[in-house]
Amino acid sequence: MSVLTPAGLAEGLAEEYCRVRSRSLALCAPLTPEDMMVQACAEASPAKWHLAHTTWFFETFVLREFVPGYQPFHPDFVWLFNSYYNAVSAQPEKKLRASFSRPTADEIIAYRHHVDAAMEELARGAVAEEARTRIVLGLNHEQQHQELLLTDMKHAFWVNPLHPVYAEGALAGAKEEPPVSWTDYAGGLVEIGVRAPRAGDGFCFDNETPRHKVYLEPYRVANRPVTCAEYLQFMQDGGYTRPDLWLAEGWTTVQTERWKAPLYWRRDDEGAWQVFTLRGLAPLEELMATPVCHISYFEADAYARWEAAAHGSGMGDGGCGCGDSREFYGRRGLPPQGGGRRIQSGAAFRRRLGVDGERLSALSGI
Repeated sequence: MSVLTPAGLAEGLAEEYCRVRSRSLALCAPLTPEDMMVQACAEASPAKWHLAHTTWFFETFVLREFVPGYQPFHPDFVWLFNSYYNAVSAQPEKKLRASFSRPTADEIIAYRHHVDAAMEELARGAVAEEARTRIVLGLNHEQQHQELLLTDMKHAFWVNPLHPVYAEGALAGAKEEPPVSWTDYAGGLVEIGVRAPRAGDGFCFDNETPRHKVYLEPYRVANRPVTCAEYLQFMQDGGYTRPDLWLAEGWTTVQTERWKAPLYWRRDDEGAWQVFTLRGLAPLEELMATPVCHISYFEADAYARWEAAAHGSGMGDGGCGCGDSREFYGRRGLPPQGGGRRIQSGAAFRRRLGVDGERLSALSGI
């Protein structure tokens, strides 16, 4: 990819554009063209689509609007790689993205080069402030898709019976976690969200504004996430077989989906637990001190009730955890909805903003 000149863009933004765009290609380097076609579930997208859609953003919202006479790479791409921007065009159903054998992966790479060359041309002149704002938004949008690309490929390789390895090399060792300690918060009327952004304030998405007041009940937050070792204790104590620990819909889901462990956990031929990672299958015993991830809201709620009853941690209501797991959700950072979905959840992917290349490189080991 050519390097944007900083004449019209701030030098830092030009460098960031090159870094983020290059990182997307680097994440696809271990993949074959066949890998890049896979969409293992309706909620996921093929890697090829991620590369195209993030390019579509810059072509649609920057080049088409701020470069007079810009020639789109392909007239159909404006709708083919639209996700949900209804004001721009109609778009194909998300679940059908794996059926797009054409354009080819090589054509998608050529599309990216075409758009990057046009962005470089734009950068040579004076760039309107609104265009700069959209470029920053586009870069944060692409970083989101870099995370999605990794989680989607992890799931695709998990459902493949061969369990392919995305990244070679050993997982980074985890240090022992300290004993759990709790910090009490009084709750009450608090402010959340971001005030109207001003120049120099840094980036935020529009759904993080405006800053507003909400009322919180008193709650507690632990000093660290729940580990795989702690979650295994819940499982060994019959966590997935005890309806008293589960919300009604959660228990129905456990039975319907036959949940017995977090997503990506499986037993080997000798009955020992393994965890599937982007570096392949790893013995659970090597990951005991790492945060448990890929659990649903229902599983988190059941664990909180079990923890409160088994250890009197105060995770729940009145020591038993029944009906109130606010403390646990603060500790794990889980959302209060979407209880049955497990594919995209997990401690390693909780942060959705501003993930740089180095952090993504570290994430690709899990």
